[in-house]
Formats: sequence, C-alpha cells, structure tokens
Amino acid sequence: MPAKVRKAVFPAAGLGTRFLPATKAQPKEMLPIVDKPIIQYGVEEALQSGIHNIIIVTGRGKSAIEDHFDVSFELEYLLESRSKKDLLKIVRGISDMIDVSYIRQKEALGLGHAVLRSRELVGGEPFAVVLADDLIEAETPCLRQLLDVYDFFCAPVLAVMEVPREKISSYGAIDAEPVKHNGASDVVYRIRDLVEKPKLADAPSNLAIIGRYVLTPEIFDSLQSIDPGSGGELQLTDALKHMLRSRPIYAVRFEGTRYDAGDKLGFLKATVEYALRRHDLGGPFLEYLKGLKL
Repeated sequence: MPAKVRKAVFPAAGLGTRFLPATKAQPKEMLPIVDKPIIQYGVEEALQSGIHNIIIVTGRGKSAIEDHFDVSFELEYLLESRSKKDLLKIVRGISDMIDVSYIRQKEALGLGHAVLRSRELVGGEPFAVVLADDLIEAETPCLRQLLDVYDFFCAPVLAVMEVPREKISSYGAIDAEPVKHNGASDVVYRIRDLVEKPKLADAPSNLAIIGRYVLTPEIFDSLQSIDPGSGGELQLTDALKHMLRSRPIYAVRFEGTRYDAGDKLGFLKATVEYALRRHDLGGPFLEYLKGLKL
C-alpha cells in the first residue's frame, strides 16, 4: 500500500499583477468568487478529498490569508451578541476546518521554488499541491480523482486537460501514452516527457498540466538538482522531467469544469457560473441576466 497523502501545499506568494490595482493591498487568493475567497475553494476541495493538513506558502503582504483561516474573536462575539447564528456558524467553520501551517517564500522565484520551500513541513512523505487559481467544479473532487490513481499506481500523478492547440504555449504539456485504469483507456496516461510552455510547433500534445499534483518526496531532490528556467524561476515541470528519469509519473484527464480564476475573464466566468449554481442566488440572478439589454 502506498503511504497515505495527508498534506496539501498551497503556493500563494505570487504578486497577482494581472488583477492590479485590486491586488495592490489584497492577496489575489483572497479575491471572492461570489462570497468566498478563491483559496477557500481549493482548501475545501482538499478536505473533501480526505486531506486535513494544509501548508500555505505565503509572501509579503499575504497576512489576510492567515487572518482568514484564524479565529476572529471580535467578529464571533459580535455575531453571537446579535444572535446571527447562521453567520457565526460560517465564520467558526472556516477557522475549524483545517490544521494549517505557513512558510514564507521571500522572493517570487517560481512554482518549483514555492514547493521546495515546503520541504521541512512536508517531510519524507507524499503530498498534494493545489494551485488555488484553478477552480475545478466536479462531482468527485479533482484532487480525489488524482489520489485514487496514486493509490493504484503508487506513483506521482498530475491533472491534465485538453486545450486548443493554439493555447498550449501557456501551459506545461505532456507527451504520454494511455494506460488502462478502471476499464477506461483514455483517462489515465503514463508520461513520457514534459515541456514547460512549449512553442506551438514543439508541443508534444494538447494535454495541458492543470494546478493539481500528487507528488512523492523525491521531487525535492529534483528541484535542487535543476537549474532555474525562463525568467530565473525554478519550474516544477522541469523538476518533474528530472524525476521522470528514475520513476514513472502518471497523468489524469480529470472529469469536471476548470475555471482559470487567475485570469480576469476566467474569474468573471467563475463568478457568474458559481452564482447560478447557488440555491439562494441562482434563480433571481438568472432572471436578472435574462433581462439585460446588451
């Protein structure tokens, strides 16, 4: 049996420049989709997947993330004194939901560097990495889909999805062969190669790596063995390519809908669709949208 995945790392030290000026004094991860910050959706996905130990890699100006998952005595007292029990339950639920640790990434030196910063807290056990920018709506949580494949193959697993070929240069891409799993032969792949943001002519496929990973602790040695890539950043894809020399890595074409909440248009799409799914907002909001004269 493979070692149980108990921890999930959330890189959250980026500057969020695509959302300036909103992110000048507010972490991008705290921007709300309807009434919940982006990072909370990812944390809830980890919880629903069976992971309760959360490691958040933060940077300067990210204290709002820590405050969000901490106890707020003043707010709780105010809500309790005004008998707002429903809101009190929501607020307390946030601080009670996870065991959380924080580590600082002093410089924004890439995703690989953020993962490497978590080494001491992860220890010598397998772990997940969740990029909160990638909101994934799925009946079975995306991370749970990866963990099921990890449990079967006892090997690292990445989430992938098909993207239009003209957009593959914005992602890490994989060269892979399908393998049979649970009766299907086009959902799980054994990876042969990985390329970070390839030129269109050099892309091995249109299977793009999305922000969910289940990794084994060997990734830390690989991260320390590679040189920084473009922009002087340490790329996680390059480290996975290095690790591929010594052990198999798999990919899952997950079931679900992915929203790029790190992009303004993707953020707006997520806000609209998540609002429409809400039982308390969906109906009135849909009527409002139908009445717009565009």
